[in-house]
Amino acid sequence: MGISSLSQTWKVDLLTRLSLECAGTPFSDSFCDTSANGIHLAVFVEPYLEYLLEGRKTIESRFSVNRTAPFQQIQVGDLIVLKRTAGPVCAVCRVANVWFYRLDPDTWPEITQHAEALCMDSSSFWQKKSSASFATLMEVQDVHRLQEFVISKADPRSWVVLRSSSEAKQGSLV
Repeated sequence: MGISSLSQTWKVDLLTRLSLECAGTPFSDSFCDTSANGIHLAVFVEPYLEYLLEGRKTIESRFSVNRTAPFQQIQVGDLIVLKRTAGPVCAVCRVANVWFYRLDPDTWPEITQHAEALCMDSSSFWQKKSSASFATLMEVQDVHRLQEFVISKADPRSWVVLRSSSEAKQGSLV
């Protein structure tokens, strides 16, 4: 098995496991070949993962210096699979709303107005993100805890597009 097929194996395994874990839930149709929903894996650090699971954090954010996922790659209705850093997959949720920003001094006030929903009230968070050029804010809904399971993802990416909405419309699985 080549390196590229090895790097894809965990994705197929994850989607297969999610299909089983989400059977009989509002997410079950999202894993079939005819679904138009994109599916994304997001890796979370604490305490923000727990805030999302509790419903206290209702907007997830990703900031980056470069145009990397999920910037302009996630849409309303897409699923986000939640994974703990160096830990198991533990939940799935749906994107209710999404905003993309090319950051400049005029965009920061709009973003910081979401501080409570982001659970980001500390100025140190905003200071750390000040060097970013791009931001994606995603309002999440229907957070559904799963029986936790481990996947063999070994790369350092904190966001992986498992299936984009456009791929889903074309019938591609991964």
